[in-house]
Amino acid sequence: MTYIKVKDKNHLERDKFSNAIVNTDVENYEKYLETYRQKYSEKQKITNLENEMNVIKNDLSEIKNLLVSLIKNESY
Repeated sequence: MTYIKVKDKNHLERDKFSNAIVNTDVENYEKYLETYRQKYSEKQKITNLENEMNVIKNDLSEIKNLLVSLIKNESY
């Protein structure tokens, strides 16, 4: 592929064949990827915590129901 520099933009080049603009700023791209990975990781952690909380809530509800059932059986 052959590229032509875009006027006044050091990190942009135009592909001669497809006429597409290509960003060649690898450093900023790597920063973007790192930021994306961090945000994705944080979202995954939050999702996992939410799932764990739901499991705990369900377990507590089940324990509560069992206790209520035990109390009812003792009353008779």
